[in-house]
Parts: sequence; structure tokens; C-alpha cells
Amino acid sequence: MAGAWMEQGVPALGWWLIAVGTFRSAYTWSCYFGSAALCSATYSEIPMTGVHGRTVAVWTQLSCTLCFLCAFNLDSSKPVYAATFLSFVYALSHLAAECVVYHTMSPARLSMFIFIAGTSMVWMLLHRWNSDGNRPRPRGATKQP
Repeated sequence: MAGAWMEQGVPALGWWLIAVGTFRSAYTWSCYFGSAALCSATYSEIPMTGVHGRTVAVWTQLSCTLCFLCAFNLDSSKPVYAATFLSFVYALSHLAAECVVYHTMSPARLSMFIFIAGTSMVWMLLHRWNSDGNRPRPRGATKQP
């Protein structure tokens, strides 16, 4: 697993997912142990209870784990890749509903999550598209049977 990274170098998407996973780890830590920290700042329109903070922490910890698993297995595990991609879709959908439907989150706070999840989803789609043999062929190259 790590040997392939050393031979080819770390893919940029892998580094991005590690960075997102690290950010999510900090967010998880905040939700578990900080009542007025990052976690409660996200949902500032409603009072953050202990059980709500821990629920968000467990959910975020799971998505953090998926980011790390996917970063280290970019090309070898399609189910982990799909689960990681869907974790971004689900998180963004949930937070958009909190903002638009329930008004428990401000649009300004949602924008940070849109940036991170949107960048991750687009990058992952481009990576999967390119790894499935859709790369442009060099000039003069012919397709082999």
C-alpha cells in the first residue's frame, strides 16, 4: 500500500483527502470535547446539546476515516472510493438542508463546506474518469484491441 506511493509519488488527490481528513479530525475533536468550539460554531442558530455534538462527532469521524482509507487506496478499492465520494454528497446535502430548509446554519458557514466538499467531489470524479481509461491519447497513438 505505502510502497506504491513511494515508487510513483503521492497523488495530489491523496494529499487533498489527507488534508480534508485532518480537518475533519479537528472538527471531530471539537464536537466531542468543546462545547463552544468549532462544532457549535457551525450550528450557531440552535443551542448545541451534548448528545447532538457527539452525534455530529461520530458522523464526522466516520467520514474522516473514509477520507484516510481512500487516500491510501485511490486506485485499488472502488467501494471505499464510492463510499468516500458519497460521504461528501451526504454531508453537503445535510448541511444544505440545514441552511435552506431548517435555517439552523448561515449561508456564510455553509460556503466553507461547499468549497471543501465540492472540490473533493469534482476532483474525485475527474480522478475516476481519468483512471478508467478516458485519458487523452498522445498524438499519433492508436487504440490497441
